[in-house]
Amino acid sequence: MILSGKSRGRPDFLLLFVTIALVGFGLLMIFSASTPIAMIKHDSPWHYVMKQGIFALIGLFVMLFFMNIPYRWWKKTAPFLLLFALIALILVLIFGVNINGARRWFVLGGFNLQPAEFTKLSMIVYLSAIISRKGEHIRKFRKGLLPIFIMIGILLLLVMKQPDFGTVLILLCIAATIIVIGGVDLRHIFLLSLGLIPVFIYLAVSKSYRLQRITSFLNPIDNPQGSGYQLIQSLYALGHGSMTGTGLGKSVQKLFYLPEAHTDFIFAVVGEEFGFVGSFAFIMVFFLFIWRGINAALKSDDPFGIMLGMGIVMMICIQFLLNIGAVTGSLPITGVPLPFISYGGSSLILCLASTGILLSISRDNHRRRQASEFNTR
Repeated sequence: MILSGKSRGRPDFLLLFVTIALVGFGLLMIFSASTPIAMIKHDSPWHYVMKQGIFALIGLFVMLFFMNIPYRWWKKTAPFLLLFALIALILVLIFGVNINGARRWFVLGGFNLQPAEFTKLSMIVYLSAIISRKGEHIRKFRKGLLPIFIMIGILLLLVMKQPDFGTVLILLCIAATIIVIGGVDLRHIFLLSLGLIPVFIYLAVSKSYRLQRITSFLNPIDNPQGSGYQLIQSLYALGHGSMTGTGLGKSVQKLFYLPEAHTDFIFAVVGEEFGFVGSFAFIMVFFLFIWRGINAALKSDDPFGIMLGMGIVMMICIQFLLNIGAVTGSLPITGVPLPFISYGGSSLILCLASTGILLSISRDNHRRRQASEFNTR
């Protein structure tokens, strides 16, 4: 049931404003970065930004809707969300379209939908719900952690079959965050980690393109026309931007030097057009979003609310760090989009829907604070 703002409390308006600002900036940068390729492929500079704009409107509507749903409602839906995610991950392997050797998307009405994106939120809700119900039993391995670990393993295996190594890393980070906050025995985590390390080493080296991605960021100049090409062009863009940038719309690297500049490497265009000063300001705005999200989560009086909020914040934060790290050559390229900014409807809707849940948690915090103040009068 959706309650009124008066009875549910006020949302974190700073978090809401920053979110809308990030979406607006993302649309601006997609228009700038995609104009050349849009003109060549679709004979219109508006093609990609219009499609992203549709997703932005859908995502904002979902965010505002979720903001008005008491977040505890998600605890009841957790098993159904997980089941839906599992079915979608299986179906995409059978009926999904193959793009660049990966089967990750459904194509519906000219739009690509990626089930793995929505799996992230489903797993956050499910883990938060089941761990909050287990309470102290989470510290027992067989009845606490093992069933959870098996379910996480199934999800990771299905995502890996697509293949999508970047999403696997994100899901692992999310799961680790929620499990640790939930009070699991850290010795169990340590022992499981020892078992997982050989698996990840094998996955990293079993496919040549993954190994190239991992090693190319260390010295991309070794293969400037192959695995190192995209990173070299990204670094050229950041270097060309210098301190103050070339100006909005004046990027050179987006003119078919930097492949698909409006997607995973859009931050390189931000750096070129706005320079170090503008890039730093953008990063500070994003960290403001992260701070307000953590603040909302930790002020909750409910273990489910804390884990749910922190899981969402970790999901968005790790994607941000992986993307910025790849674009700047600090981390291997994983194909992870920049939250709220990169072109891609599934990612944008997921981020906005998740933010709506964070805002719902902040409303509950404000309601409790108001009630506490009223009772002390």
